[in-house]
Amino acid sequence: MSDRGYRRPRPLSPLREHLRDTFWFAPTMGFVCVFVLWFVATELDDAIVRLLQREEAYDELGDLIGFSQDTKTVVTTVSSAMMTFIGVVFSISLVAVQMASGQLTPRVVRIFVRSRISKLTMTVFLATFLVSLLVLSSYESETDPRRVVSVPLVQSLLILVLVGMSLLLFVVYVSATLRLMQVGPVVDRIARDSFRVLGRMPRGPQGDDEVGPETARVVYEGRAGVLRDVNTARLVRAARRQGVVLRVIPRIGDFVVPGTPMLAVHGGAVPPRLRLRYAVSVSVERTLHQDLAFGLRQLADIALRALSTSVNDPTTAVQCLDRIVQFLAAVAHLPLGTVHHRDRAGRVRLVQDGPGWDDLVDLAFEEIRWCLAGSPQVSRRLMAGLDDLLLIVPEDRRKSPARHRELLVQTMERGVPVAADRAFALLPDRQGIG
Repeated sequence: MSDRGYRRPRPLSPLREHLRDTFWFAPTMGFVCVFVLWFVATELDDAIVRLLQREEAYDELGDLIGFSQDTKTVVTTVSSAMMTFIGVVFSISLVAVQMASGQLTPRVVRIFVRSRISKLTMTVFLATFLVSLLVLSSYESETDPRRVVSVPLVQSLLILVLVGMSLLLFVVYVSATLRLMQVGPVVDRIARDSFRVLGRMPRGPQGDDEVGPETARVVYEGRAGVLRDVNTARLVRAARRQGVVLRVIPRIGDFVVPGTPMLAVHGGAVPPRLRLRYAVSVSVERTLHQDLAFGLRQLADIALRALSTSVNDPTTAVQCLDRIVQFLAAVAHLPLGTVHHRDRAGRVRLVQDGPGWDDLVDLAFEEIRWCLAGSPQVSRRLMAGLDDLLLIVPEDRRKSPARHRELLVQTMERGVPVAADRAFALLPDRQGIG
């Protein structure tokens, strides 16, 4: 095959993606920034006091002391109320996240954890509380302008700014949390994340180069879990220095256990173990960092739960099918499957298997088709989506959508005995039942 559509992987750090999946890093960095800001504000306050004393502007300095004493009440109130406010806000948020995960899929909790507004709100709230404590420690009992050492003027202004930011972020955060409880915004967020992954990932074959016979294998020795990241740049360098071709045996998203083969070596000996360290990352769950199919997996999960007898929400399933068809239409003309990563000299050094077109179509429609009996709204939307894909996809990729269309007809023939009802259920409709 040609190189059309191949994109080299961007130099994204797996560490950055892993930190985005944590909720502690942003507040920790916020604490560091708060101490720096407080130190700078303290130095400015001391400089202002020294300047006014040197100029013998005691009246102006007395006014500043009075202003700081007035703001002390505000700072004390903020300090005593902020932690209670934080606890109430995030308790309500956790309840909202729990409701969303129960209604849609537990995977939506990941959206909350990776949400920038959630982390920024938590960081600013905790920073406001910490600054209030630091500012209270800066107040002096001395009120004589000639003997005072420090007046927390800039520090008081800093706490007032943080309080204003906290109130503003509280409104934005509540709005974002309420959107997390709505089906449309959650499905849209999953789709946007999937397109973001698609835009930065290498995909499809990069030539038909022969990699040679397999000469050795490297077994996995870490903890059991889901393969979430492959450091392609590190593996390409290791293969180039050893003069071999490496092949990643499991796919991104596969569950691996210690002792199973992780890498196959073609054309030589295994690279030194030191060069292969941190080449793969295993975690407890899948992520969208390099997993092209995980977005479809989440959309299918939401649709399946909506079609269950306990939920019975076919409109949600239709919304998921809208995004599924959108994603498949976007990848319809892109090369998929095995990716050949090359070094700077243009030689293939790493082979990585990925989902092909048929894999993505099966993931998108197979389980949903099994569960849509008795839901003409979903069957009509699915029929319309398959018809749209048959018009969009190239000739060599029409077999899989056509197969699912035929199976959909057979499913409805078995499940709907009345011909009129069956004809209604198989009528293509992009709104399901408009």
